[in-house]
Amino acid sequence: MHTVSCPSCGAEVNFRSHASVMAVCEYCNTRVLKEAGAVKDLGKISSVLEDYSPIQIGTSGVLGGRNFNVVGRIQLRYDAGMWNEWFIVFDDATSGWLGDASGQYTITMLRDPVKQLPAFEELRAGQRYTLVGAPTMVADVRTAECIGGQGELPFKVGDGWQAKVADFRHGGNFFTVDYSDEGPPLLYTGVSVTLASMQCQLLRDDEEIRRTTGRYRGKLDALDCPNCGTQIKYLPGLTASLVCQSCQTQVDASSPKAEVIAKGERHEKERFTLPLGAKGKLGNQDFTVIGVMRRADDEGTGWTEYLLYGSRQGFTWLVETADGWSRANVLDQWPTALGLGAPVVTLDKADYNKLYDYNSVVTYAAGAFNWRVQVGDHTHVYEYKRQQVVLAAEATASEVGWSRSTPVAWDQLKAWFGDALKGEAPGARGAVAQDFTKDRYKRSAKNWIMGMVALNAIPLLFNFGSSLGYTLFAAAALYLPAMLLDAIDDQQKK
Repeated sequence: MHTVSCPSCGAEVNFRSHASVMAVCEYCNTRVLKEAGAVKDLGKISSVLEDYSPIQIGTSGVLGGRNFNVVGRIQLRYDAGMWNEWFIVFDDATSGWLGDASGQYTITMLRDPVKQLPAFEELRAGQRYTLVGAPTMVADVRTAECIGGQGELPFKVGDGWQAKVADFRHGGNFFTVDYSDEGPPLLYTGVSVTLASMQCQLLRDDEEIRRTTGRYRGKLDALDCPNCGTQIKYLPGLTASLVCQSCQTQVDASSPKAEVIAKGERHEKERFTLPLGAKGKLGNQDFTVIGVMRRADDEGTGWTEYLLYGSRQGFTWLVETADGWSRANVLDQWPTALGLGAPVVTLDKADYNKLYDYNSVVTYAAGAFNWRVQVGDHTHVYEYKRQQVVLAAEATASEVGWSRSTPVAWDQLKAWFGDALKGEAPGARGAVAQDFTKDRYKRSAKNWIMGMVALNAIPLLFNFGSSLGYTLFAAAALYLPAMLLDAIDDQQKK
């Protein structure tokens, strides 16, 4: 370890890796450049936003039998959200990056220069491209801006530094092509990982996350809606955007002060089977409903999606349709396919057949989301099914993502959320009551009329002319009031 004094405040600044050329002073946020025999003050860098990530500087892990430590990070923001890139150093002095985006993790390392990489301007999400012999799919293409830094870093970076990157996927393999600097683009290759698979140690615990989430070092933001003042109680620290449930105003939560992206208007309060803020226990993990979104397809059929967050399991979705419920999770390992819309895709050696593809549009949103969402957002969806499991690819012009969903029974939802779950099982609401109450007066009148006709069968047989008139009059006297009473009943139910 190499320790120097901060040229701005005099505090100790540690360089634990020979690969680090810059470190951020944890006391005054000065960027300290390490040079031969001296250090240089590069000016300040913004503090990082302490989000829901359990990773911190000092976290350790194992990849491929090699131990690593987290020594620094940069925070990057693009038009739909933000993510962390953690700089890691292995015991053998090699280094890499641990990408951390909404609970999904990748580790990548720089490869030797590769010829004939595609031009940044030519790339589109969903395209197929062969990289280092692997048939990959373009997952996303984005230009991001550095909004904060912390710890040691292998290059000079500051506020406003732009990263032009494209990500590619093939199964569990992950590739990033970096076009940020002048000269040929750089290729990083790696894999999708989880905290468990990396055997991570020294993670932030749940209490630490709750205590620091939403804090810039030394500052705590108040997340009241800047438009109407409604307090957004359960949303502090989420790293993308908020949508006020009272006035539909979009709020950017990724800056020291919550800022309005687009003003909305007050509307009648929406009611949901799972209200915002509802807490549940899925297995042994606590989850909270932090966002609710309604979407519709080309034919106007709508459904509701609930975004849940758990400090260790990250994000998961519950989807409510007229036919029932399902639980969906974003896939770290992608299916293999000949392209978006292929008739068959394969995941874990199992084939999934295409059901259909359709356009979807967001019709309502409220709460917090791990990307910037607004009413009117369009996505093209491709769905594939094998038995009860559905795979779905959602594509926009700049990004593609895959998810897997399985059905969830109503009884299971009740076990997870208890009294927080409102309403009844799909298809069961009022079904029993309607069978016994609809047209109850007319049914009773019909029974009386049938009984009367049975009692008067012999008089009708021998004196049809005179008895028929009395019988019809009596039947009308019973049935017409019954019709009126049933009509009043129906009106009261409405």
